[in-house]
Amino acid sequence: MKKPIISRRDVLQGSTALAASSVFASVASAAPPASPVTPQLIEAAKKEGKVVFYTSIDLPVAERIAKAFEAKYPGIAVRVERTGAERVFQRIGQEYASRIYAVDVVNSSDAAHFIVWKREGILEPYLPEDVAKYYPVEHKDPDGTFATFRAWVCVIGYNTNMVKAEDAPKSYAELLDPKWTSKIVKAHPSYSGTIMTATYQMSRDLGWEYFEKLAKQKVMQVQSSADPPKKLALGERSVMADGNEYNMFVEKEKGSPVEIVYATEGSPLIVGPNALFKNAPNPNAARLFQSFCFSPEAQQLSSDIGGLRSLHPAVKEKPGRKPFGEIKKMKDDPVAVEKMSEQIKARYSKLFGV
Repeated sequence: MKKPIISRRDVLQGSTALAASSVFASVASAAPPASPVTPQLIEAAKKEGKVVFYTSIDLPVAERIAKAFEAKYPGIAVRVERTGAERVFQRIGQEYASRIYAVDVVNSSDAAHFIVWKREGILEPYLPEDVAKYYPVEHKDPDGTFATFRAWVCVIGYNTNMVKAEDAPKSYAELLDPKWTSKIVKAHPSYSGTIMTATYQMSRDLGWEYFEKLAKQKVMQVQSSADPPKKLALGERSVMADGNEYNMFVEKEKGSPVEIVYATEGSPLIVGPNALFKNAPNPNAARLFQSFCFSPEAQQLSSDIGGLRSLHPAVKEKPGRKPFGEIKKMKDDPVAVEKMSEQIKARYSKLFGV
């Protein structure tokens, strides 16, 4: 398996791991005051005229949010730089090592990235008013450097043309039934931040013995967590062992024959924070864009268009989607993921032979 040029583990070598058990925990809290959007901020942002957004959000969703921002604040252009979470992390690391400061605001589907950036002292504390007022404490950094822009769960799913609802697996344990041999598709933790996080949570809660048994099911292995829903929709496999809930929403709502299953053992919880950088080339536009990202308008867009879950209480979920609060979730622990990522990749690859 080809390793990234700069892995998260490389960045952490020689560093002291955080004592906190959560990515949002902090030893010394010094949150900045809540920052409202003022005429002065808007004017300063317009003078800069642009904002650069590095993100791993699906491109159509990121572009819709960018266009909504541009419509609300004419004269400020958003440049969306979209790629996978690991590549976002590598790019910023390489740019900052070369003293190239191109990014204003970042979003990553791997919450552990923010641990590294915060420890390196390159994040700018900034607390949007909506985050200060409405976001749960577990979804905002006490020092005000980042907050959960989006959340989702990793889910099981099935093709409704190939599997009857009463026959569909209801749990991870049921995926081990011999009847699903050669019928399962699954993503890989070496490529996907979502699947890395999910694999950690499942190995912790279900044990590695679960993956040892699943590997014997002749699973189709794909890369991205967006791939299993696509394979399912195309009928290339009848069941998926993991995949993004939001991609399943998108497939289902456009008429694809797919259905989501929330495992009885609990579904892995994934969060994708936003942050801005101290050396942002457009600091005022960065602040304005960060505030917009956490506004009800942008959060509703990400929910409606992208199928993402929002922590903003003003956001209304589409009818037909299971309310986020009713889903049994596994506990996220980005600090532990960061410590164990290379071990997880190696062990998983050995089991699944890829």
